[in-house]
Amino acid sequence: MMTRFYQALRALLTRLADGAPPDSLPGWWSDLLGTLVGDYPADASTLMVATDTGLQPVAVLGLPADVRGRHFALADHPRLAAIASHDAVCRFPPDSPLPDPFDGLLDEDLSTVHDCLGVALRDGERLIGVLTLDALEAGRLATLDDEELLAKAHLLGTCLRLASQLNQTRSRLSEALDHERQPQPALHWNSPAMRRLDEAIDLVAPTDMCVLLQGETGVGKERVVRALHARSARHQGPLVQVNCASLPESLIESELFGHRRGAFSGAIQDHRGHFAMADGGTLMLDEIGELPLALQPKLLRALQEGEIQPLGSERVQHVDVRVIAVTNRDLAAEAAAGRFREDLYHRLSAFPLQVPPLRERREDLPLLAGHFLADNRVRLGITNLRLSADAEAALADWHWPGNVRELEHTLGRAALRALGDSLGEAGGRDPETRRQAVVRITRAHLDLPDTAPSSAMPAPATATGEPPAGRTAAPDEPLRQATDRFQSRYIAAALDAHDGNWSATARSLGVDSGNLHRLARRLGLK
Repeated sequence: MMTRFYQALRALLTRLADGAPPDSLPGWWSDLLGTLVGDYPADASTLMVATDTGLQPVAVLGLPADVRGRHFALADHPRLAAIASHDAVCRFPPDSPLPDPFDGLLDEDLSTVHDCLGVALRDGERLIGVLTLDALEAGRLATLDDEELLAKAHLLGTCLRLASQLNQTRSRLSEALDHERQPQPALHWNSPAMRRLDEAIDLVAPTDMCVLLQGETGVGKERVVRALHARSARHQGPLVQVNCASLPESLIESELFGHRRGAFSGAIQDHRGHFAMADGGTLMLDEIGELPLALQPKLLRALQEGEIQPLGSERVQHVDVRVIAVTNRDLAAEAAAGRFREDLYHRLSAFPLQVPPLRERREDLPLLAGHFLADNRVRLGITNLRLSADAEAALADWHWPGNVRELEHTLGRAALRALGDSLGEAGGRDPETRRQAVVRITRAHLDLPDTAPSSAMPAPATATGEPPAGRTAAPDEPLRQATDRFQSRYIAAALDAHDGNWSATARSLGVDSGNLHRLARRLGLK
């Protein structure tokens, strides 16, 4: 076991030394956690890191993948708060009145956790994370040795401390190269497309280059703008956002460049304008393709010379502004068609970035879903909110034309429908009933179009009740026995292909490592 642990630790530290942020390596952290607690009789385990506002999972076993996208504020989760403040192994009795943060998340029938323990991971007096173990049967974790648990927690704490030290070292090197810049936490994703985008953000953010940010509606362009500003030398300056499409054409110049009192009818006082407001910071020009042609030369001058001239003023004003232009249009095509100035287009697109649509980064669905489920759990005031297996399949099958925004709204509506079905009208009005509720969202609650191809539907039986031609009759072996036999052979072959490495086998099979361990024990493979 320790050999596998040190192998997993070496692999993780190598990735961290190469510059990968700790929370961007879920597979490596899960391998590490699995080598230490994978053989315990627990149905679920987590390794969480401490943040300024609570705890963030970096590895989960036996829990849905979306749990990694959730944030656990200590004020909202008294069990985690108790673990964080405990000096040794913190065990909870089966009848503990404190709600468990993972109630309803461990299995499909929404059973509650009956055996729970946790250990705080510390660096001296500082909390750096927690290790949790949960089981659905009371007393299953009672035989675990506290001293062994503390020793393993110490090893995991050492890993978190090393990860933190590597991050701090890189931050100090970055500050030495650029004293102006304050490193900011990056966005971390599962998909290669979003990782490439994040690398491009890191590359261009410290510069003053104009960025042209393109992408379909709802992909999260505003979040990318915030990341560009936060990782720039201008992060202490203002981030001003203006939607060009929402401004009346007669007022756009005044809104962007300002005006003096009396410049036009109704100008009863001086107005600074968005460029002046963003001086020393970043200006986001959303829907830049809607900017009238007549105003585009003035915007070009502001970008080239760093000068603006408010309406009614005889003097130009110098401003120091970094512009990020945002659009869901093909601005190159607009320029070629004469609907957008070509010189302005080239000035704005000094560094173009494309935010990929959600259908091209499906690996990020669990993280995004977990984030939105956590938000809705708090909004609805319930114990937990989870997705059923058929709901997860529906999310994966849908092509998301509205992208991340559509996913957010879909889960928000589904959470309300699921709450109504779970509690009914009377229960939904009772605060205590709502507080204790564990609600499961099904495919029906999502109300997504059925994307299953018609060819996947089983062929109907003939009038005589016989299977259609070309199909064999059902064997005498019970379905459960046949399924177990197939799973046993399939898992054994995959395990052999990965030299007995359970974590690698779980990844190749596309299943959670903790679930694979439990299934292997039931099938007699462990």
